[in-house]
Amino acid sequence: MPLPPAPRGPSHPPPHRPLAALALLGLLAVTGCGTPGAEPGAPGPSAASAPAPYWVNPDGKAARAVAAHRAAGRTAEAALLGRISTHPVAEWIGPDRPEAEARALTEAAAKAGLASLLVLYDIPNRDCGLHSAGGARDGKAYLAWVDAVARGIGARRATVVLEPDAVMHVVDGCTVERQPGERYALLRSAVERLRRQPQVTVHLDAGNAGWAAPEKLAEPLRQAGIAAADGFAVNVSNFRTTEESVAYGRALSALVGGKPFVVDTSRNGNGPYAEGDPAENWCNPPGRALGEPPTLRTGDPLVRAYLWIKRPGESDGECRGGPRAGEWFDAYALELARNAR
Repeated sequence: MPLPPAPRGPSHPPPHRPLAALALLGLLAVTGCGTPGAEPGAPGPSAASAPAPYWVNPDGKAARAVAAHRAAGRTAEAALLGRISTHPVAEWIGPDRPEAEARALTEAAAKAGLASLLVLYDIPNRDCGLHSAGGARDGKAYLAWVDAVARGIGARRATVVLEPDAVMHVVDGCTVERQPGERYALLRSAVERLRRQPQVTVHLDAGNAGWAAPEKLAEPLRQAGIAAADGFAVNVSNFRTTEESVAYGRALSALVGGKPFVVDTSRNGNGPYAEGDPAENWCNPPGRALGEPPTLRTGDPLVRAYLWIKRPGESDGECRGGPRAGEWFDAYALELARNAR
């Protein structure tokens, strides 16, 4: 029986940070160094045992919030938010200066001896006009944007999560393309372009365990280029438990040629919110918690990593007292950290 839909909107890409400063951030990274591994884009074997398998941005929103609390003498709050700021979270590439931003981020990571974790989120008609509306004006502009990101990454190591919700919104009928398959063609082209970079791995977003049954997603993923991708991502910006996310991913993997996958564990420590309006339970739900810290050691050969793809502490949208999607929501961040096991 198909699972009931549970759509959600990922965070809007973050505001641009000063690019000159970003180029120096690798020197300030709070993680240890990794070494290049055999798999393009992934941290090497020594990084698997490090606290952070990817680069930690020392100028991220959580780090700035920690600094603000310390400056105000709120040491307890600063300590709580340290549970977020010391772990690597994905960097969502913005729409305006993709090449420069991708270059600055990957150069900073490379200086720390680590790979970058990036999210590409600019598909036309993004989020069906909801909390994270926007995206490239058309397919041609989108492919130019992807090409710019790829040039910015260059030969440096990066793991890319490609277009949260893009496939799922076709499956659930939210997105109606002008021509059948238009979005799939864009995603195929994006996968192929990114894979031309020598040390990039690409994971197509594949929804979450509460949105659609794996059987409904297998053919759309094939049309979107999963065969050429390194794998797929599940539970991005959602709250499904790691156990059910892994079960969902394994079932889907069996339908798409045994592809491995990554799981977003950023906010799934207490599982999904089950009260209130089911259609809004993805948006800043109360009582949630940080999940497993990012790691490459999952104990399952199909599960490539547990990652924090959604950045904990950033709002899902203007619901339950939150600011706009992607903006820092301090009270929510503190709750996530306070509830973490």
